[in-house]
Amino acid sequence: MLIDWFTVGAQALNFLILVWLLKRFLYQPVLNAISVREQRIAMQLADAASKEAAATKERDEFDRKNREFDAQRAALLAQVSEQATLEHQQLLEQAHKDADALRSRLADLLRSEQQLLSGELARRTRDEVLAIARKVLADLATASLEDSMAGVFVERIRALSAADRKLLASATEAAAGAVTVRSAFELPAQQRAAIEQTLSEICGAASRPSYETVPGLISGLELRAGGRKLAWSIADYLAELEKKVGDILGSPSMPAPAPAPAPIPTLAAAQASGGSQ
Repeated sequence: MLIDWFTVGAQALNFLILVWLLKRFLYQPVLNAISVREQRIAMQLADAASKEAAATKERDEFDRKNREFDAQRAALLAQVSEQATLEHQQLLEQAHKDADALRSRLADLLRSEQQLLSGELARRTRDEVLAIARKVLADLATASLEDSMAGVFVERIRALSAADRKLLASATEAAAGAVTVRSAFELPAQQRAAIEQTLSEICGAASRPSYETVPGLISGLELRAGGRKLAWSIADYLAELEKKVGDILGSPSMPAPAPAPAPIPTLAAAQASGGSQ
């Protein structure tokens, strides 16, 4: 069989032309399209990976924030619970303190009212008893009783100690002889003379005191000189008794019924001798 080399060469040339044409117009565009598609897919995959990484990062951040939020919420709840418990305890303690204070104030008020009531009752009882005693003694006081009281008064003056005698003499000297003798009834001449003689013995010179009649003096006498007073009377006993009762009751004693000027210092011995102020 004879080979037609022309035909073979033409077919080979046609094949090469076909291959070139296929490569030029078909295979290369296909490769280009495939390359472009691969690049686009790679870009999409890279973008997806980037988005996935961002999403993962956001998810991790979200989880972290959730955990922090949960921790903060738990801490706040614990703090609020602790604070509420503390405030509840403080309110309870304050309520107990207020209740105790109110109970104490009520008890003090009740005791105060009881003391006031007891004190008022005791004072009224004291006033009534002393008023009755004064009335009875005033009704029993007579001129003859006053004479006996004057004698006792003279004896008490004579029984003064040396220091009290000196004090009485100094008071009389300071008063320039202005001595006043007060009594509930007018003293007879005999009693006046005894008093004047006794004063002369103590003061060392003749003394002529002035005399006053004071009905408020219940059975007794007062001698005033140089801002001092020497007294002995039932009224003084009652005043002393009233003062002691007032001290026991915790209240000031009532003023003595006998009228008196400004407060006068008393002779110590006369006060100690009973009833003298």
